[in-house]
Amino acid sequence: MKNMQITRAVEYGAMGLICLARRAPGATVMLDEISQEEGIPASFLAKIFQNLAKAGLTRSVRGTGGGFILVREPDQISLLDVFEAIEGKIALQRCLQPTPSCERQEGCGLCGVFEQAQDQVKEVFSRTTIADLVKKHQPLRHDPRGGNVPAASAISKPTR
Repeated sequence: MKNMQITRAVEYGAMGLICLARRAPGATVMLDEISQEEGIPASFLAKIFQNLAKAGLTRSVRGTGGGFILVREPDQISLLDVFEAIEGKIALQRCLQPTPSCERQEGCGLCGVFEQAQDQVKEVFSRTTIADLVKKHQPLRHDPRGGNVPAASAISKPTR
């Protein structure tokens, strides 16, 4: 059975923007730092951030001290912005694509239901901002026993 899922690219893109939003306004962050903090493969993150920059959500800074910065305030970037920057417009079904490719579009009972579901998804994504997510998201921390764990659940051993 196939599951309908948001792509890893959208998930990682949002996590990368959350990482930038945790920094001081205008701070430049290297992709390696974001990759390490969030446990995202650096090469994949570089491709994702190219899309985010093309969409005007981030800007690349070259040279020493280079990296990426947020172009807009975190409360002005919605999860829908992130999704559309990476994947394009949401279309749950072919009849809802910008150029529909459904021969049954006129008079189809399913198209209306798909459209309602799509509108609900878009509404939730558009009202959820990166600033909202910063309040909830915990970066990964390296666990000395191996691997990464969310910072909130990282167990620190008492020092002696």
